[in-house]
Amino acid sequence: MPFPTHVTPQARASLADVQFTPYWLDNPDRPAPRPALTSDIEADLVVIGGGFSGLWTAYLATERFPEWRVVLLEGDRIAAGATGRNGGFIAASLTHGLGNGMARWPTDMARLTALGMANLDELERTIEAEGIGCDFLRSGELDVAVAPYQVEGLREMHDQAVALGLDHEFLDRDQVRALVDSPTYQAGVLDRRGVAMADPAQLAWGLAAACERRGVTIHEATVVNDLADDGSTMRVVTDFGSVRAKRVALGTSAYPPLLRRLGHYVVPVYDSVLMTEPLTAEQRESIGWRDRFGIGDAGNQFHYYRITHDGRILWGGYDASFYGSFNPMHERQSAPFARLAEHFRYTFPQLDGLRFTHAWAGAIDTCSRFSAFWGTAYSGKVSYSVGFTGLGTGASRFGAQVMLDLLSGERTERTSLEMVRTKPIPFPPEPLRSLGIGITRRAIDKADRNEGRRNLWLRTLDRVGLGFDS
Repeated sequence: MPFPTHVTPQARASLADVQFTPYWLDNPDRPAPRPALTSDIEADLVVIGGGFSGLWTAYLATERFPEWRVVLLEGDRIAAGATGRNGGFIAASLTHGLGNGMARWPTDMARLTALGMANLDELERTIEAEGIGCDFLRSGELDVAVAPYQVEGLREMHDQAVALGLDHEFLDRDQVRALVDSPTYQAGVLDRRGVAMADPAQLAWGLAAACERRGVTIHEATVVNDLADDGSTMRVVTDFGSVRAKRVALGTSAYPPLLRRLGHYVVPVYDSVLMTEPLTAEQRESIGWRDRFGIGDAGNQFHYYRITHDGRILWGGYDASFYGSFNPMHERQSAPFARLAEHFRYTFPQLDGLRFTHAWAGAIDTCSRFSAFWGTAYSGKVSYSVGFTGLGTGASRFGAQVMLDLLSGERTERTSLEMVRTKPIPFPPEPLRSLGIGITRRAIDKADRNEGRRNLWLRTLDRVGLGFDS
């Protein structure tokens, strides 16, 4: 059955005491702000953006090119953007899931799958080697069908995964409900090794500290206003200083891009998240879920959820809200939070009365192919990695490697991939952009309520390679 469209008084009551702040950032151990850049300096590499893309680029640069002087500039604080607002799912997938990858790069999927698993393995080794305390857990993930028509799609996904050598197990209704008990579950696929859980803010803070131990200079509260080409170098201009550098890496995610061309390919879409109070032992027992694997449902508009180290449930997703612009004011829209609370009650009726303590939203850098793309500018002195569409916590590390490949001119297995060599289809200009996204969102919602049947609009998007399905 589809998720309810109305919001009950009970769901609204569960939000009565909520704080509108990301749970991960509501932490007394959050590092003190680093000083802003207030002078003119020089570097071999300047990284713009203190999220995962920027942090991994800076960190990996110190491994590959230890002779480089690396400077990282962050306009706010480390992890203040999408990095500290996501669910903490770290997936091996580089392609926003197996289905999206098979639809776009089927001949490369074996390589992409192997590179993605290696990326996750190396990410885990870095966390261990650097002693980053971020509650990292190689938990796996359970994909669940919440409507009968979704079961066959999960079977197909399972068969594709097994053919690629992945450790996936198909579970029928009774098997999946033995793991986690929800009356909505019809079947499931358990991915045992391809997803990890972590506290994303603590991971970012730990990466920043590791970068500094390796000689990286980090400036927070340093907004970049302009990029200027000085011939052999680039000049990165900020409010109170500048950096002259031979190379620039852009990891600005959904923020307004410094390269105008990127505005044709990326739109900011806002994703909403709730965090419950800690469950009692009796509440935890009522739903099972003894392990801490993440869960995602198989709808076009899907929910993702997980259990934290202190026994809370993070519950996010479903609405992907597009407001036409990037603006922090969009993070406080109440309708998505109320809808999420109602869907939580629908999924776990045995937890009725559980309250939410935190509610937040963040902008996702969304592109038309749902996965990252890369490129260079200014005669190769600038590279960028953007468009992760919400699955970048792990893939951003791979994206950072590609940016360094491009900046160094090194030809690698990564740069030979069709995924790396091509761009997504650009979005149309306004007002067609907002109109098209609005029509698409309504069509996706209708498909979820009509046993997955895609109307003419969605089928047309599929044929031209846009394939909006999440």
